[in-house]
Amino acid sequence: MIIVNTGNGKGKTTAALGLALRAWGQGMRVLILQFIKGNCHYGELDALRALPPGRIEIAKLGRGFTRRDTGVTKEEHLKAIKNGLQRARQEIKSGRWDMIILDEINYALKFGLVEKEEVLSLLREKPEKLHIVLTGRDAAPEVVKIADLVTEMKEIKHPFQKGVKAQKGIEF
Repeated sequence: MIIVNTGNGKGKTTAALGLALRAWGQGMRVLILQFIKGNCHYGELDALRALPPGRIEIAKLGRGFTRRDTGVTKEEHLKAIKNGLQRARQEIKSGRWDMIILDEINYALKFGLVEKEEVLSLLREKPEKLHIVLTGRDAAPEVVKIADLVTEMKEIKHPFQKGVKAQKGIEF
């Protein structure tokens, strides 16, 4: 299946990681490729690394957030995303995985770091037995159309609206 977790609400990556754990629990092999997350440390990294090796892997391919000045140029972001797409294509064709999560790939599309046709061709080339999960806000209509399952996370209320900063164990 092609699964898309999108929307303005919280929980897109968290839901994808829940699928990864469920798949792992069923003996499946899972690869998580994170396209935007860069130098930040997230709790899920430690949790996933604590699992026995071989069936679930995570790789940070991005250079961090693109909407704030982090000292990373747009060219560096573009190069990281291009390399990430190349790796995703290799892994999709490899036959090693039962599920591949393209975390925050929708952001890469939204911010113009990747061409829509490149992502769509990845999805069209998907082997029948491989599940691909795409996360990030503002999923392209063409991605939504090709997907088998689309979930839109809707923000009702968030503590950030009251000035509460990101909480350890909740946001990271």
